[in-house]
Amino acid sequence: MAGSPETGHFDRDVVVIGGCGHVGLPLAIAFADRGARVGIYDVSESAVATVNAGTLPFAEPGAAGKLEQAVAAGRLEASSDPAIVGSAEHVIVVIGTPVDEHLNPDQAAIPNALGGCAPYLRDGQLLVLRSTVFPGVTALVEKMVAGLGVSIEVAFCPERIAEGKAMTELFELPQIVSARSATGLRRASRLFGMLTDTLVELSPEEAELAKLFTNVWRYIKFATANQFYMMANDRGLDFERIRKGLSQDYPRAADMPGAGFAAGPCLFKDTMQLAAFNNNNFALGHTAMTINEGLPLYVVHRLEQRFDLQSMTVGILGMAFKGGSDDIRSSLSYKLKRILAFKSNHVLCTDPYVTTDPGLLPFEEVMSRSDLLVIAAPHPEYRNLPTDKPVADIWNVLGQGVRV
Repeated sequence: MAGSPETGHFDRDVVVIGGCGHVGLPLAIAFADRGARVGIYDVSESAVATVNAGTLPFAEPGAAGKLEQAVAAGRLEASSDPAIVGSAEHVIVVIGTPVDEHLNPDQAAIPNALGGCAPYLRDGQLLVLRSTVFPGVTALVEKMVAGLGVSIEVAFCPERIAEGKAMTELFELPQIVSARSATGLRRASRLFGMLTDTLVELSPEEAELAKLFTNVWRYIKFATANQFYMMANDRGLDFERIRKGLSQDYPRAADMPGAGFAAGPCLFKDTMQLAAFNNNNFALGHTAMTINEGLPLYVVHRLEQRFDLQSMTVGILGMAFKGGSDDIRSSLSYKLKRILAFKSNHVLCTDPYVTTDPGLLPFEEVMSRSDLLVIAAPHPEYRNLPTDKPVADIWNVLGQGVRV
């Protein structure tokens, strides 16, 4: 694909800006696996060195072997030098877009991040925004690019993967593609057609809202389940038993999720972005936020009613934001830890996947020293927990119900 007649000569097909992270690296690996020549630009020199050694810096099933193969074959190379951005026909931007301490999105985050790469952008490139963005950011980037004096098409093609399923979903899920011009849309479609046969064409503004609506819909569904859980639990009833009963062979309830900590780097943040987009007139989203963010405090309050927490050592099992993951970004396990540090005598934490937190202890030590256990992440390693100590298990990992 590199060096097509309409774009001129490029040494690479794709370069991913922010490409050593949980979203960018699987995408880079997927393109390399399909035969593309891929570059990665990332400001983290340690992450760049890890990737260039053919080692995956985080857990993502199915990605490690493909990365090793791509690096060995010379199809994938990472760099902390922004000059690599000029080597590829397609420049894909994967940069985190967090909300600030006031829950307001930073609409300039991506344009500002692109500022450091701007000197290396070249005529004929296609600039693809992949990160979830505040509606209107694509237009803002188009305006910025127009002022650079280079002929570049801009597209917005949002990522849709669930962490832990990237190496299947990148190839199986339909890809949303959008661009202002017919040429940009054709080129974006050709690019993502390397990964999947099913493409969904939208306008940039439609695609921006489609991505936000998707994440917010999930967040609201989780909040609904968590509210149901608290209602049932306050009356001594097992929400999981109720949920399984009402959904058995009943398709209209099949998508009701179980209770649990709804967290991670996207759902809460994107709900607040959508609220800001609608002038903070989003009661449903704000209510979902208070329910989901309040669940750790609710669990601790219930434990206070049952136990003398002030005299107990509490062990938290699982610090990642989801089961089977090593990702602790925005994990509510840490909010639970802070609350228990105030309410209990002592808190101990462990996780079989997380390696970035030096404060975590071995599983065996937490089990032996704790008086009470809380399963905060539904890791499969906890399914056969060898203990006769009380366990708070809102995820129903043990299969014994979710009453706390």
